[in-house]
Amino acid sequence: MFLLAHLKETDSLAAISDGLVDDNLQQAVGFQEISPSQLSRQHRGVDPSLLSTIFVDLVHQIRHFHRKASRRIPLKIIDSSTIPLDLKRYKWAKFRKTKAGVKLHLRLVYMDRDTTYPDKAVLTPAKKHDRGQLDVLVDDKESMYVFDRGYIDDERFDRMTDEGYFFVSRHRKNACVRVLESFPLTEDSPVLSHQMIVIGTSQNGTENVFRLLKVVDTEGDQLLLMTNRFDGRAEEIANMYHDRWAIELFFKWLKQHVKIKALYGFDETAVHNQIFLALIVYCLHVLIQLETNSNKRILQISRRLKAALWKPSRVWIRRFDNRAVPKRTLLVVCTRVLNVSFSQKDRAPLCSGLSFYHSLTANNIMKFLTIFMQC
Repeated sequence: MFLLAHLKETDSLAAISDGLVDDNLQQAVGFQEISPSQLSRQHRGVDPSLLSTIFVDLVHQIRHFHRKASRRIPLKIIDSSTIPLDLKRYKWAKFRKTKAGVKLHLRLVYMDRDTTYPDKAVLTPAKKHDRGQLDVLVDDKESMYVFDRGYIDDERFDRMTDEGYFFVSRHRKNACVRVLESFPLTEDSPVLSHQMIVIGTSQNGTENVFRLLKVVDTEGDQLLLMTNRFDGRAEEIANMYHDRWAIELFFKWLKQHVKIKALYGFDETAVHNQIFLALIVYCLHVLIQLETNSNKRILQISRRLKAALWKPSRVWIRRFDNRAVPKRTLLVVCTRVLNVSFSQKDRAPLCSGLSFYHSLTANNIMKFLTIFMQC
């Protein structure tokens, strides 16, 4: 029900409860009514690690398509977004004198212009600095990472280079650098300058050398980009950083098209659960896009999914011209989990008016994931 609430951007627990007047929804979840207070208790009673596990499982399925679709080194964009909260209601999330909030630290995989997906997420209080999460989010030596200014840490960049991680990051305009060599550029190159540098002074500088590019962004401002990759053209490195904009669009989509700004609960567990549910909903959209081999964007898929949620699969064929029918949808997953993965005894609480989360204990998490993979 909470997945459906995200999809339909339902405003409150009362609105979710009222949504059970829909006969199709009653049939899918297995009960006819549930009160807002029951929804609240069940929502905050779920261990966020369960939803994190489901999110990771979806990411593994998406990676399977990514490997088949592209042979290039994955481009992984790292950034964070703060979700503001009311200090009076969320005192546990205080980070300024009059403000509260949680921060979503995210790693986004860029497949192409129309397909991106989050593959790692960390939730912290908003006061936590971005740089402290790099050690958690950078863990794949077969990828190219993209950072913004919030992650500048020359000592860590030196260490990442020693450990074999590749990255491109925006750097400070007033950074102390020593130019070792300047490289020529073509007349039509969008890159203004291209140099090999060492950061810092001769007495206190980095051990590794880096490339420093000066480029102009879409607003006409000059940016300095630093990378430890020397095997690509300057223009290719500049384009990689330009693709960083995809994560800004992702955060915008997340805040506008699922329920992440208006929260269903006030404690830390409820907030974390709602954010992970939002990520799960997005990943389900990506799987639909990939499994149907659709050229539709995520927003278009979301609109069509809302319109055809309870309709037969032939509607999907008509909506996605000459495309395959999706194997997994929000409805299919929920229905199969409720009707197949749990015994009649497990489902008894559902029929008495409790959320299906009640049945998702540690003993049947793996059962849940097994059925999910087979849907």
